[in-house]
Amino acid sequence: MSNNGFFKDCSVLVTGAGGFIASHLVETLVQRGACVRAFVRYNSRGDPGLLAQLPPNVLDQIEIVAGDLRDLPAVRAAMRDITHVFHLGALIAIPYSYRHPVQVVETNVLGTLNVLLAAREHQVARVIHTSTSEVYGTARRVPMDETHPLQGQSPYSASKIGADKLAESFYCAFGLPVVTVRPFNTYGPRQSARAVIPTIITQVLTQNTIRLGNLDARRDLTFVTDTVAGFLCAAQQPGIEGETFNLGAGMEIAIGELARQIIALINKPVAIIQDLARLRPEKSEVQRLFSDNRRAQECLGWQPRVEIKEGLQITVDWIADHLEFYRPQEYQV
Repeated sequence: MSNNGFFKDCSVLVTGAGGFIASHLVETLVQRGACVRAFVRYNSRGDPGLLAQLPPNVLDQIEIVAGDLRDLPAVRAAMRDITHVFHLGALIAIPYSYRHPVQVVETNVLGTLNVLLAAREHQVARVIHTSTSEVYGTARRVPMDETHPLQGQSPYSASKIGADKLAESFYCAFGLPVVTVRPFNTYGPRQSARAVIPTIITQVLTQNTIRLGNLDARRDLTFVTDTVAGFLCAAQQPGIEGETFNLGAGMEIAIGELARQIIALINKPVAIIQDLARLRPEKSEVQRLFSDNRRAQECLGWQPRVEIKEGLQITVDWIADHLEFYRPQEYQV
């Protein structure tokens, strides 16, 4: 689906705007003519996260509001005069959720509840709620469509299942115009070393060995511009309120094979070592994710455009130019 003029009439709030996918979404919305308010988590440095890496001519057009999703008055104030809400704010690191499950649940569940409450109060035209493929857990069948069972295999995935069900309940109970998008493993420029692709790339660029966890786990990888396009389609398509859409490439690759492809792109001899400290607990491991994206294609007119080799090369080039943002020698939780 393409309607480049749609957002010129929109006042948009993006939560979690300083994050990886959200920063790309904010940049694209500004380019599409939207009036964008970016909600970022407050810190004493006034650091807007990855928004700081946007071009100055884009950054100057964004209204940045600092707060905390757990603070309903702050969310309510940020949503004033807003027509569309893209809710991406969340704590997303799975290893972090093992250590701090209370904070993860408070941010992801109660934070989502506050977004939904404020959206209902302000009568927004649509909320685009961000889910994750992690809610499915390891595949019971493939490809995985939106009816695949939900499995809380980590505190993070359980918190996102709770958030998804709250969004569903606000549609069913109050008629709130919510659409849920469920990205699979998004990658691209600006992604942190918490994710596997930057972890591999930074180690290959700087070391003679790379340390990884489960090499046999299989993931469905989507380049960030394709994921952003899915969000935009979900905001524009009429008559899809209450629905959920997978945003995955519809392919899978093992982490070990992914590492070998990246090593080949960089063209550097590097040994792969399995680091047991990076393994998830056995029953928490999501061994396989493989998206069925037919509903998004049929209902949203969306499909991924960037092939994995092209996307990896773009990501390698960007990280090589921004190595100062990474600490390859450390395991980022």
